Amino acid sequence: MKKLIGFVLIWISVGMIFMMFLPSLFWGILFSALLFFVGYRLFSCDC
Repeated sequence: MKKLIGFVLIWISVGMIFMMFLPSLFWGILFSALLFFVGYRLFSCDC
């Protein structure tokens, strides 16, 4: 469980750094929604 939490925290920080370079709030929200959807689909996949 500690490895999973660490992995998630690393990618949250990478996302925060990436958000600093986006030109507007709209693109940030769109990018976050897209990644949330993809992550949810991968998490709930029955593969």
